[in-house]
Amino acid sequence: MNGTVALILALAVGTYAFRLVGPLLHGWVQLPARVRELSSAGAVVLLTALLATGALTEGGGFAGWARPGGVLVAGVLAWRRAPFVVVVLGAAVTAAGLRAAGVA
Repeated sequence: MNGTVALILALAVGTYAFRLVGPLLHGWVQLPARVRELSSAGAVVLLTALLATGALTEGGGFAGWARPGGVLVAGVLAWRRAPFVVVVLGAAVTAAGLRAAGVA
């Protein structure tokens, strides 16, 4: 077995073991309330940062106004509990419309 296959297998076993530890330790380890609050807030901050970089940048620079416009429309539609297909189509149509209008 070559090194690449061994590395992939080791990472697969490590990933499985890492995922297995959570349910196994669920009843044994109690996190303090402050740690639970901070981890919850950390997840929100991380998702917001990923959304911002995905919506606002492309190739290390500003992506233009069409993409953030589409993301804004998608966010409003999702907030109003529109079906997922409507959210995606609304974002795509908005971004395409802004690009067609010359708002890059």
